[in-house]
Amino acid sequence: MGGVAIVTGGTRGIGEAIATALNDAGHKVAANYGGNDEAAKAFTERTGIPNYKFDVSDFDACQKGVRQIEHDLGPITILVNNAGITRDGTLHKMDYEKWNQVIQTNLSSCFNMSRAVIEGMRERKFGRIISIGSINGQAGQYGQVNYAAAKSGIHGFTKALAKEGAAQGITVNAIAPGYIATDMVLAVPEKVLQKIVATIPVGRLGEASEIARGVLFLASGDASFITGSTIDINGGQHMY
Repeated sequence: MGGVAIVTGGTRGIGEAIATALNDAGHKVAANYGGNDEAAKAFTERTGIPNYKFDVSDFDACQKGVRQIEHDLGPITILVNNAGITRDGTLHKMDYEKWNQVIQTNLSSCFNMSRAVIEGMRERKFGRIISIGSINGQAGQYGQVNYAAAKSGIHGFTKALAKEGAAQGITVNAIAPGYIATDMVLAVPEKVLQKIVATIPVGRLGEASEIARGVLFLASGDASFITGSTIDINGGQHMY
């Protein structure tokens, strides 16, 4: 029997693949988005999955958004923290705004959304919280001190919250994707993209559907003994 899932940043790219996979698996899904109304409308028309616009970097907006989703669909059983942005630049040229935007959207959003659903999950003695980290939060990346810091923070957040939730039937895990064939990655200049692919042992970019399958597994009963873990889906590009 399906549950109710929220996928932040759920109307495009990896988020769309996750939302669609959860929906196809029988869950009721709410896809959050932050700004692209046209893409969100097209997503809902294409999939039938309702979209909800609110800023995941805003604590109060998350509280309000989650309440609306629960009113419409029912108690949240699965939260996927997927929303993320980039504001790349080397540290000596980066202003505070670019740092703060990425930290708030990519990392603080995990607190904001988890805080909005955790009490209900604790009361029901069940929940699945899955956050999307990054290979660049594990290995670092030139020009991405903000992004790498935020994604690395997700991995620590996951381990700590897993300890808090375990006795209450709540599992908390993360997935660290490598380079996935999303619009953002495919927009990289061809010569640069070729160099990236050359560092991936399997010899290709990943597919968004491969990340979605990882989320489906972590959200399922088959993963009930897995918590505090980060699953690397990166084609062997980074191992530790």
